[in-house]
Amino acid sequence: MQLMNNILSSLLLVVIFCSANVPHISAQTNRLKGRIDRLDQEVVVKILEGEQKGSLYPVILFDEKQIKQQGLSVGDTVLVSFSAQPSVTGVIIEDQYRVWPLFMLLGLFVSVVIIIGRMKGVMSFIAMVISFLIIGQMIVPQILLGNNPIVISLFAAFLIIPITFYTSHGFQRKTTIAVAATFIALFITGVLAMSFVHLAKLTGFASEEATFLQFANSSINIQNLLLAGIIIGAMGVLDDITISQTSIVEKLKKANPTYSDWKLFQESMDVGRDHIASLVNTLVLVYAGAALPLFVLFQSAQLGTFTEVLNMEIVATEVVRTLVSSIGIISAVPITTFLAVRWGK
Repeated sequence: MQLMNNILSSLLLVVIFCSANVPHISAQTNRLKGRIDRLDQEVVVKILEGEQKGSLYPVILFDEKQIKQQGLSVGDTVLVSFSAQPSVTGVIIEDQYRVWPLFMLLGLFVSVVIIIGRMKGVMSFIAMVISFLIIGQMIVPQILLGNNPIVISLFAAFLIIPITFYTSHGFQRKTTIAVAATFIALFITGVLAMSFVHLAKLTGFASEEATFLQFANSSINIQNLLLAGIIIGAMGVLDDITISQTSIVEKLKKANPTYSDWKLFQESMDVGRDHIASLVNTLVLVYAGAALPLFVLFQSAQLGTFTEVLNMEIVATEVVRTLVSSIGIISAVPITTFLAVRWGK
């Protein structure tokens, strides 16, 4: 346990050092919180913060359709900005203010994790927080500085994987095997992602966010950012399958100590194949659910034949992302099983 603490402390010091040497990139914003005071023939907002706190301003560029689309009503808290035209006195409603429901959901999530997961749930939550810190304090700032997103994401993987694994599952042999298997499977995923992103000539500009980002910071390589996203996304799924597979091997070995290595491998792979089937299907459904509005748009607009739609970069990107991650998941099962049988004794 002391060795685990020393390792985690050392890795966290690296994260702190990396983030401390990155200059903060700040952006000026004129968005303020306001509350809808009147919503009849004229929409009026009361400002809740800043120098204009307590002041009432009419809302411009507003119509009944926007009220229905945003589900606005009197008393709602919204984010507003002032008109850029000096001659116009009024505010523009940017969006609903929805931070508190998100905090409530986070609190519910943490409660469920702790109540059901108990100590392991607590440790897994701590691991999740550490992952967010590494992403927010190291990966994002380094990418904004113009560093290669692929290199940064791979370096972050060497931090996130051991930190989160040992924090969540303890410093034991099966965790070390899962860490090694995850690195190997992640390497396979990265090689496949790089190969097929280049073969398919994906630019990374399929999303609006990438286009806006390029305007805001032209030094960022959007294609490399796409690859980095695939690598980071694969880490979470690989965590699940490698830890589960090492546990399966360990339990089967204890239950049947007379099994040979080959028999233990076969029995563990039978369970692993069920895991593969469920995880791959889950991964596909997650991506399909996220892209459901896009699928509906293609179907309703009749934008072309199946191959023509498939050829669109916005669709091809999700296909590559899904299939590459799925291959990484599948490869992780035999890799983890082999390592657990060979070195899990």
